[in-house]
Amino acid sequence: MDRNSLEHLVRVVSEEVYRGLDLGTSKEPGPSCPWCAETCSGHCAAEVQRLVEAGANRISAHAPGASVERSIASLIDHTLLKADAGYEDIRRICDEAKQYGFASVCVNPSMVSLASRSLAGSSVKVCTVVGFPLGATLSLVKALEAEASIVNGAKEIDMVLNIGALKSKDLATMGNDIQLVVQACHARDAACKVILEAAYLTDEEKISACSVAKASGADFVKTSTGFGPGGASAKDVALMRSVVGDDVGVKASGGIRDWKMLQEMVRSGATRIGASASVKILQEAKADKTASSFPVPVGEGRTGNDYY
Repeated sequence: MDRNSLEHLVRVVSEEVYRGLDLGTSKEPGPSCPWCAETCSGHCAAEVQRLVEAGANRISAHAPGASVERSIASLIDHTLLKADAGYEDIRRICDEAKQYGFASVCVNPSMVSLASRSLAGSSVKVCTVVGFPLGATLSLVKALEAEASIVNGAKEIDMVLNIGALKSKDLATMGNDIQLVVQACHARDAACKVILEAAYLTDEEKISACSVAKASGADFVKTSTGFGPGGASAKDVALMRSVVGDDVGVKASGGIRDWKMLQEMVRSGATRIGASASVKILQEAKADKTASSFPVPVGEGRTGNDYY
């Protein structure tokens, strides 16, 4: 791990932990830190750096008194993409997202403005989908849809790649498709996640898709739309993580309906979870006495960006 990556990891871990603390005065740890003996690995940046230099590439840390469920919630895109979802449904999931502290709400593009207004003043982001769910939309249209959604308040874009081009081994067309959307996102400080729809793909095609997505500047790769013939699997998540390495996020989505499956996805390498059963998952985590030892990943997406 190079020095820039190390310094970034230290900064991200420290900021995540401090966000859950209320020290009353200074936010800087010092010799008299009351928790140092117990939580130094999470609270002290120097100790985090020591652990990373010793070989750690993932660290679990919780601030004293901070809610474990809140940490788990920060991994989840609270999702509602059903065709019949109405305005009250969108307001409801936004209220739930604020209550539980989800990373984002993921809604269809026509609902982005409403979600953005409903989440105003909160830390919850608006995520939307582009070229959804088939990936067969014209590249220019995908880029324009991404741009318009960001103008309307979206901070994260989940695009479906050109599956037909991938199946035809036309990686240049698929890469150009991704690049246009990535450029539209990054020009406006938004993150871009690339959906593979893994159930349609061979392992070779999954590897090609992840490689091209990473080379095209994507911030995440994502397993599924939730509308295809299959959802997320631990095997696919692990394969995707092995291809993109540590500096690109992996989002597991599709069929993740319980706490057990969320744990399986994270242990396989996922740093974000897309789910509609988010509240149920948190309730199950809260009832699990071992949840406090679950290694919640800290930091995600491309190293060095500020999209998460």
